[in-house]
Amino acid sequence: MGNEVYLTRTASYLPLDPVENDDMEAVLGLVGGRPSRARRVVLRNNGIQRRHYAIDRATGRFVMTNAQLAAQAVRALGDIGPVDCLAAGTSRPDQLMPGHGVMVHGELGWPRLEVANLAGVCVAGAAAFKYAWLAVRAGEARRSVAVASELASAAMHARNFEAEIDHKVNDLAERPELAFEKDFLRWMLSDGAGAVLLEHEPRGNLSLKVEWVEMTSAANELPACMYSGAEKNADGTLTGWQHFSQKDWVDRSVFAVKQDVKLLNEHVVRVTLTEPLAALVRKHDLAQRGVDWFLPHYSSNYFAAPVAAGVVEAGLDIPPERWFTNLTEKGNTGSASPYIMLDELLGSGRVRKGHRILMYIPESGRFSSAFIFMEAV
Repeated sequence: MGNEVYLTRTASYLPLDPVENDDMEAVLGLVGGRPSRARRVVLRNNGIQRRHYAIDRATGRFVMTNAQLAAQAVRALGDIGPVDCLAAGTSRPDQLMPGHGVMVHGELGWPRLEVANLAGVCVAGAAAFKYAWLAVRAGEARRSVAVASELASAAMHARNFEAEIDHKVNDLAERPELAFEKDFLRWMLSDGAGAVLLEHEPRGNLSLKVEWVEMTSAANELPACMYSGAEKNADGTLTGWQHFSQKDWVDRSVFAVKQDVKLLNEHVVRVTLTEPLAALVRKHDLAQRGVDWFLPHYSSNYFAAPVAAGVVEAGLDIPPERWFTNLTEKGNTGSASPYIMLDELLGSGRVRKGHRILMYIPESGRFSSAFIFMEAV
């Protein structure tokens, strides 16, 4: 069975003041020297009102790196004492090498300890959580920290984008899912970081007993959907950045974040939610145990209704008042979003002893997802 594991502290860090919808282009810059025709349509569909960027509005310069964002979230945990393991996840580290986790360790200046680097897209944060959880559960660590962070604005800045294509913008009114294509992802993603402390015993007035962390991938049946540093071929395979010339990197926007929206719409709810959750409902008797708080990470309010339908189809009845999301106010911070949501929920004082929390973290990279189940003690 292993040791019991308890989440005893949470923290989040969002850089600088929140950016309102009408101020986004002043911070991210104009593409092609003119205002975006897509922005309002995209924002109407994703429902985000505010988000944070690590960009100084006066100078346009970045005020911190991704590793520094993560370190700030870890520091926000407070005086936590010695830690045996640090697991860090992100979708876009500051560099290809070294790993993101050791860069965070360097920023923190902590004594020597085990460090794990977890990569991917949104599930990278959940993978860091699971690594830290397993370290305590196996008795390899008494206390572990998991952290996830994103500096999405570095990729979303206008300097990385060519002028938008008008016909794509016109199509948005009828097909809002087009907002996920490369030219429009800049209105979806933002910066932030979150961290948790996991220990072998509860602490303070309220801790969360982490009962299980389940991860699943559908890469065996589906090609890549969201990608960066590659080009997608006609047969669905990817050609990575190392196979292109430096000129192609720029001319073909190889490092821009891209999404196959047709593939996304057809499969994301089924393969990341309905099918794996139905299996977990049976495995862990979830319908009988019940869920008091459901924390779904989705990138846009456009997916709220399909996710709700998927939960029902999987065999769970979780009414809307038991859902918690802060997408509207905190934005979509990718792998950090689940941490930031959990931190805000626990800080609200609404979680009581005995409450059960189910977190759902999908990613469309190649369609994988994670589920975390905890009980307040």
